Amino acid sequence: MFLSFLLSLRRASLNRRASLASACPTRQPEGRAMTWRILAAAFLVLAAAPAAWLAQLPAPVHPAAPPVPAAEQAGLIEALRPPKRTRPLIAIVAINDATEVTDYLVPAGILRRAGVADVMLLATGPGPVRLYPALRVRPDATIADFDRARPQGPDYVIVPAMSREDPQLLDWLRRQADSGATVVAVCAGARVAAAAGLLDGKRAVTHWYYLPGMLKRHPDIRHVPDRRMVADRGVATTTGITASIPMMLTLTEAIAGRGKAEAVARELGLASWDASHASAGFRLTHPFATTVLANRAQFWRREELALPLRPGMDEVTLALSADAWSRTYRSAVVGVAAAPVVTANGIAILPDRASGGEGAGQVPAFADRPPAAALDLTLEAIGRRYGPRTADVVAMQLEYPGE
Repeated sequence: MFLSFLLSLRRASLNRRASLASACPTRQPEGRAMTWRILAAAFLVLAAAPAAWLAQLPAPVHPAAPPVPAAEQAGLIEALRPPKRTRPLIAIVAINDATEVTDYLVPAGILRRAGVADVMLLATGPGPVRLYPALRVRPDATIADFDRARPQGPDYVIVPAMSREDPQLLDWLRRQADSGATVVAVCAGARVAAAAGLLDGKRAVTHWYYLPGMLKRHPDIRHVPDRRMVADRGVATTTGITASIPMMLTLTEAIAGRGKAEAVARELGLASWDASHASAGFRLTHPFATTVLANRAQFWRREELALPLRPGMDEVTLALSADAWSRTYRSAVVGVAAAPVVTANGIAILPDRASGGEGAGQVPAFADRPPAAALDLTLEAIGRRYGPRTADVVAMQLEYPGE
C-alpha cells in the first residue's frame, strides 16, 4: 500500500513537472534523479522499520572524527604541489546541462579570493552552465577554446559532480592527466574521474550516497574511510559537497603555504581544514528516510523561494545557500535579478527571472557573515521554516559535519 502511495506521488510530481520547469528552469535531471533514488531507498528503509519507531525519531548523532596523523596531512599537501608552473593555472570544468552548484562555484570563489593561481571556469560546449539544484552561470571558455589558448594545459583540473558521463569530457580529462595535470574530483566528481579510468587501483573517497555504486562499478578503487579528502598519484578526491571548502584551502596551502591558507580560512570563518572526517555519521538513516518522504508527500505545500542576485556577492555563500534551500524537499530556489550579475571574484551569474513572482518567499542572505557562519545560519533558518529534521536532511546531503 505504501508503495502505491509513493507511486502516486511520483505521478503527481510528473504532472507538475512542466510548471515547475518553467518556474525554476535550473531544476535539472540529475537533481530529479537523485530525488527519486533517495525516495526509493527511503521506502526500502521504512519497509523494514518497526511501527513503534515511527512514534519518535532521535536526531542523527555524528561521531567524533578520528585525527589525521601529521605525516599523512603533510603528505597530502606534498601530493598537491604545483606540477608545472610556479603560478598555477587551474581549470574548473563542467558539462552545460547539469553540474553541481557548490562543486563548481566554491572552488572558483575560494581560489580566486586566495589569488594564488589563475582560475578559469570551463564548459564542454558554448552557452551557460545550468547548475543543479539551482542557478546558472556563464563560463569563461569552452574546453576547445581553452585548449587552443593554453596548449600546455592546466596544472590542476577540478571536476565537480555532474549528471552524466560526457564522452568528450572524459577524453579531455584523460588528456590533461596524461599531460601532467593534477585532477581534483570534488564530491561525486569522483564518479567522473573513475569513469575516465583515473582512479583505477588508487585510494579515493566520494559523497556517501554515491560511494557504494562507484565501488561496485570500479572495484579496483580503494576507499579510505574517515578521510574528507585523499590524494593518490596525481588524482585527489573528496567526500560530499561541503568538502570542496577544506579541499580548496588544502590546495591553497600546497600552492602558497600555510600562512596564505590561514588568511583565507579566517575570511571564510574556518579554524581548520584538515582531512579528518567521521564517515559513519553519513548514511541513509530512518530519520532521514522519514523526513524525505514526509516532505515530498506535501507536494501541495512546495514553495518557490527567490534568491536575489546582487553584484559583488560572495560565491561561496551564494552557492551554499542556493544548494541548501534546494535540498529541503519543500522548496525550489530561483535566482532573481534584472540582468546578469558579477560576483566578488568575477563569476557571471545569470538570473532565472527578473522578479520573485507573486507571493514568493525569499532566501535569507546572511551577506554580512563569513561563508561558514552563513551556512550554519542557513541550516538554522531551514530548521525554523521546515523543522530541525529537514535541516538535518539538508546537512546530510551536503555531507556537512557542522564545524
